[in-house]
Amino acid sequence: MNLKTTFATFFLLSFATASLAQKKAVIILLDGIPADVFERVDTPVMDQIAAEGGYTRAIMGGEVGARTESPTISAVGYTSLMTGTWANKHNVYGNDIEAPNYRYWTIFRMMKEGEPESKLGIFSTWEDNRTKILGEGLKETNYLQLDFVFDGYEKDTVTYPHDAEKFYLSQIDEFVSSKAAETIVIEGPDLSWVYLEYTDAVGHKYGDSEEMDRAVQLADQQVKKIWEAIQKRRLETGEDWLIWITTDHGRTHKDGKGHGGQSTREREIWFVTNAQNLNANFSERKPEMVDVVPSLIEFLELNIPKKVSKKLDGVSLIGK
Repeated sequence: MNLKTTFATFFLLSFATASLAQKKAVIILLDGIPADVFERVDTPVMDQIAAEGGYTRAIMGGEVGARTESPTISAVGYTSLMTGTWANKHNVYGNDIEAPNYRYWTIFRMMKEGEPESKLGIFSTWEDNRTKILGEGLKETNYLQLDFVFDGYEKDTVTYPHDAEKFYLSQIDEFVSSKAAETIVIEGPDLSWVYLEYTDAVGHKYGDSEEMDRAVQLADQQVKKIWEAIQKRRLETGEDWLIWITTDHGRTHKDGKGHGGQSTREREIWFVTNAQNLNANFSERKPEMVDVVPSLIEFLELNIPKKVSKKLDGVSLIGK
């Protein structure tokens, strides 16, 4: 066999192996970090991830003045992230999450319905992400069940005494990010959601400040544990792992403490991902929060019922 034939054979085998590699995804949401703050602060780990894939500013909040306009409030952002729809569909308009419309499936339900043997994980400072937004165990979500659950620690005031600075949230973030890393290495969930809250608490208290910058840097180090776990898992198993990191809203121009409105700074979020085949929707326009679910569907190669896919408000940022 000559050198050209050997190279061609190696290339084809490598391509086939990559195509057949089991695909897994991790969504990380770092609460309340405006795009300009994220870009200013030194975040070497997320920079490394973006170098492998890409970084872009994005939009949360739908179309201003139209029926899709959605408050730039945390739970609204989480639900848009998980369902690929705006608030006029998923019906979450505030952090109380009063009456989610579960007819608009989350990516977790899509994964479980499309791949019943798939393993799902959540690692979250806030229990409502699982019980209300994902709707675990509810009839309306076809009794969705997650396999790896680390949340609800905000209710444990013995282990995590609540302090005025809300540093206890940082301690919880540290714990759930460590559990996410550990679970990825050992169990390799097919789809995981990691939610870290401390940056939002610091933003509300201090706004644009050195304290906020340090909180973002701390979040970068927590992401590092998860990123290193993914790299270890990829090396050991040959699996194809996607990581998608974002935030749920920006903050007000005045002092960086508030959010909820439709100002440019409140609406501007950002995406960091290691995805290799990002398309023009990612690079040539400002993508939106609702584009994440279609991108995950594309990457994970999920077969979604038309009654579900036709309700999505976003487009894939991956592939053609």
